[in-house]
Amino acid sequence: MKKKNERAIIRVVIATGISSVVTQLVTIREFLAQFDGNEFVIALIFFCWLILGGLGTLLASLGNQVTDQRSTGRFQNKIWFRNKIQRATIDRLAWLSLLLAAFSTVQILAIREFRDIFFIPGSSVGFYPTLAYTFFTIAPYTLLVGFVLPYSLFVLRNDTPAYPGARIYITDNLGDTAGGALFSFVLVYLVTPFWAIFLANLPLIFVTCLLFSRRSLVVFLGAGIAFSILLSGVFLERATLKPAVGKLVYCSESRYGRVAVHQDAEQYTLLSDGIPLFSNQNVNMAEEAIHYPLSQINRVQHILLISAEGGMMAEIEKYKPETVDYVELDPEVSEVLFNFGLIKKISGLNVIHRDGRAFLADSDKIYDAIIINLPEPTTFQINRFFTDRFFKLAKNHLAPNGVLSFSIQGFDNYLAEPQRQKLSSLYNTVADYFEHILLLPGLKIFFICRSLPIEPDIPTRLAQKKISTRYVHAFFYGNLTKERIKYLNEAVDPATPKNSDGSPRLIRLMFSQWFAKFATSPVGFFGVLSILCLIYFIFITKEEFVLFSTGAMVMGSEIIIIFVFEIFFGYIYFQIGLIVTVFLAGLMPGAFLGNRLSGHGIRLIGITDGLLIILMGILIPAIWLGGDRLPVTVYLGFGFVISLLCGFQFPVALALRGGGNSAVARTFSADLIGAAVGILFTSVVLIPYFGIIWAVAGLIALKSISLMVVSTQYPRISLCKD
Repeated sequence: MKKKNERAIIRVVIATGISSVVTQLVTIREFLAQFDGNEFVIALIFFCWLILGGLGTLLASLGNQVTDQRSTGRFQNKIWFRNKIQRATIDRLAWLSLLLAAFSTVQILAIREFRDIFFIPGSSVGFYPTLAYTFFTIAPYTLLVGFVLPYSLFVLRNDTPAYPGARIYITDNLGDTAGGALFSFVLVYLVTPFWAIFLANLPLIFVTCLLFSRRSLVVFLGAGIAFSILLSGVFLERATLKPAVGKLVYCSESRYGRVAVHQDAEQYTLLSDGIPLFSNQNVNMAEEAIHYPLSQINRVQHILLISAEGGMMAEIEKYKPETVDYVELDPEVSEVLFNFGLIKKISGLNVIHRDGRAFLADSDKIYDAIIINLPEPTTFQINRFFTDRFFKLAKNHLAPNGVLSFSIQGFDNYLAEPQRQKLSSLYNTVADYFEHILLLPGLKIFFICRSLPIEPDIPTRLAQKKISTRYVHAFFYGNLTKERIKYLNEAVDPATPKNSDGSPRLIRLMFSQWFAKFATSPVGFFGVLSILCLIYFIFITKEEFVLFSTGAMVMGSEIIIIFVFEIFFGYIYFQIGLIVTVFLAGLMPGAFLGNRLSGHGIRLIGITDGLLIILMGILIPAIWLGGDRLPVTVYLGFGFVISLLCGFQFPVALALRGGGNSAVARTFSADLIGAAVGILFTSVVLIPYFGIIWAVAGLIALKSISLMVVSTQYPRISLCKD
């Protein structure tokens, strides 16, 4: 009977791992679609997910303290009552697992439906509201996920008191890895988010039904309710995506993001990850983006267009170019643009579905004009088109009389300081590669960059070329006066640092601008978090601090690899599942080896700490010297080895703590809380303010402290005992 129960519980742990990781990845993609695809949102999701999971494991340990109290003979008059209420049982685990399956669908529904209830539809959301919204919408599910894993171990130990805690950790990693692989290689290609949730949770419902000690009518009713909630998400999928204004006429989940088309009267707007990209009635933007740069060239033959605005192709057609290479990463986007008539198919048009920077790096073609039509550099994926490396790459692919054009958000009458610093950083960066740069104000600030002099009188140039326009001819002189152009170009601060891949100055400025927009500051939040961490350090043991630093190392490394992918390869939405899967995959063999060698104790922790420091040290010159020249497999291999070493430490530290129920829950919790703190500080503080290299150095410093702690002979850094 013991073996039968053990097998049933192990199946539930694996199924829970599959379900939770798929739910996590779907949740990340959902928040990216709801909150403009910002990487800081990724960091907040991971932070909330991990911190809530850590709290869930602590709750599980509190519920099991009765076992320890009974063994010491304390509180004898309360044992019977607390044993009945708090004792971990197989049926309670089963009910919790059914609840977990149902919560996965409820969570995605809540994220979609509450967004327009708590925030103005279509508006941007500040840091603190985003943090609060993320925390409370995922709290029920993540607290339960954190609770269930140690609870499963406690149930196993009812039958087998000596059941090893490391084994449940390894089993959970097996399920996590399977869930990551299932999502990354199958579900992301074939199904929508609610279908992914449904398919990932079906095994959990099935094995949970087998877990119950008695399969009564109530059990089947509970399983049926959980199944119905999962299935309801599939039928409500499209209804939950309807816009507040207008109607949804198209929606598709591509591997790169959510592509939707909203119709309001005669206007069609295409959105990618919630960001409006193209409209069929945005004539002025199309004319500005095309005619500002192309008017400078006497004979336009070859054009590279990285992304497109509605109506752009019709404006390009007026120049009768030989070829137009239109690069769009997501095939769904270009297909929708053509199908809804947002852009026109013209002679010589080549549609290329690749990352624009990667395409340019692999191409030998020389262009008369390179036109970048991308949103503000609010993400690392977009920022990589505004760095020194990209500008150098663009210059090498331009003809001697060629022109580069790109834009950022404009201003009305007053140029705010964050905006001035942003355009100054861009100006100083691109000035290293182009002798002449002209800034043109408006709803967007256009950068026209060239080796030859630039003529600011655009309408006159267009008249000479006999090219007609509606907006530029009628409104240019009224909106772009000589005084405004002069004011803008003289506002550039030559002392502002340049923007680079490794030190993304624009990301830092956009992050600061995010807070300035809502008159808030991140200082208070990080101050409170730092104080809580210091208090937490007082009450943990030496082994728990090691796992705290290990969790911070593995998740900090993971977010660095995610950002490096976005900087150098530019398609993080698609690859994030693969990166998470690789990091999960390394934990399982690492934990297996650590469990086999756990008898060597603190010495092994010191060795693995040293290896982690060495590996992170190797990453610095690899990024600095190799960057985008290194193959993807190098970064994935690095992530696997890092996670393997981190996974190795868990069973060793658990063995040093004695392996009791409370020790298991506290070591699980230390690992999760460390991971939460590590990912937040790495992504929101270290990378934006100090760059990728210094972020790696920060993780090395933390692990060095851990190494010093385990090297000392002090018994514990704790003020309380377990």
